[in-house]
Amino acid sequence: MDRSPSRSTEELLERRDSKRRVTRRKRLSALALALALGGAGAAASTLAGGGDEDRAATGVLGTTAAQTAGTTAATASPPPLPPPEPTPERKPPRKPLAELTIAAAGDVALGRTGAVPAGGGRAVLARVRRPLGADVVLGNLETTLTTGGASQCAPRSRDCYAFRAPPSYAPALARAGFTVLNLANNHAFDYGRQGAIETLAALKAARLRHTGRPGEIAVVRVGRTRVAVLGFAPYKWAQSLLDLPAARRLVRRAARRADIVVVVIHAGAEGVRYAHVHPGPEYYLGERRGDPVAFAHAVVQAGADLVVGSGPHVLRGLEWYHGRLVAYSLGNFAGYRNFDVTGAGGVSAILRVTLRSDGSWVEGSLVPIRLSATGTPARDPRRAALAAVRALSREDFGRRAVRVSPDGDLQPPRG
Repeated sequence: MDRSPSRSTEELLERRDSKRRVTRRKRLSALALALALGGAGAAASTLAGGGDEDRAATGVLGTTAAQTAGTTAATASPPPLPPPEPTPERKPPRKPLAELTIAAAGDVALGRTGAVPAGGGRAVLARVRRPLGADVVLGNLETTLTTGGASQCAPRSRDCYAFRAPPSYAPALARAGFTVLNLANNHAFDYGRQGAIETLAALKAARLRHTGRPGEIAVVRVGRTRVAVLGFAPYKWAQSLLDLPAARRLVRRAARRADIVVVVIHAGAEGVRYAHVHPGPEYYLGERRGDPVAFAHAVVQAGADLVVGSGPHVLRGLEWYHGRLVAYSLGNFAGYRNFDVTGAGGVSAILRVTLRSDGSWVEGSLVPIRLSATGTPARDPRRAALAAVRALSREDFGRRAVRVSPDGDLQPPRG
């Protein structure tokens, strides 16, 4: 039998060989392009392709490369490649951190029943507006702003003082520069629940923020930077100073909401005998006043960027702890016939601190203040506060003491 292929069979075989040659030329063309664009990895992907000429060209070359080559080169889809490591040149330029200034003052009481200043609260604070000017200005409001409520002091009590001033005094606090008032202190409930409610209403009407009630976090926005302020005191109407785990949790919560966290504490015993800071709990008139050192260290570890203290009614030293400043007491700031302003009780200061938006230190200063016989604050030309804080800081904190220059500039410890 004649087994030679018929003419039609020969034609089919010739067309098939021709088709294969065309396909091979196309694959070689694609290989050359792959080597030019993607290196050896792309070429290997192209060589791994099947022989069907209508298979889509994918993988490293992609459709655009195939169109550029004027062909649809056959290739199998390779596994996705990991993204390339970013090079320093490709990183976007880091935006500079914003800076803001926080000013803080100590205890503020603008009067008491039967003793209010002529000219109102504005007259009491008129001489300290300039040094208080800052992005965020803090004070411990050691008085109620109310005309209602009943004094919580027992009749004829010699160790109890109830402070209140008219609600109309709230705008004077705003005019002086205050933006956030701490209500975590022993006088916030001097006139009971009614007095506290009227105080909150007066602050709100004056557009003043407040902090210090249980779970309360005041957040102030300065440009794009958010500042959280939390107040603590050892009283049932305040966020507890005595519960360290709860304090840490609240500070961590604030740190998630804000860029900078400031903690205000009303802690420690009162008076000249208690100007020094010692580790351990403090008591006054049988009342537990917290452990200021343990508390300050705990909240800094939890994320606080600045700790400001009040309560002792005298200045205390400045400590540098884990790159953060702790001011244990800023003393009396304004107290129209409320506080004992003789001796150390009349020496005060305004703390001014500039921080970056990540909480890191830029600079700081103390503005020395002296209270008049009636409790009205003004700049102190003798700068008594600077010498007092410098000595207290060195004696109480040693190598952790913040340095205070003769001009009031603050510097972290050396080394």
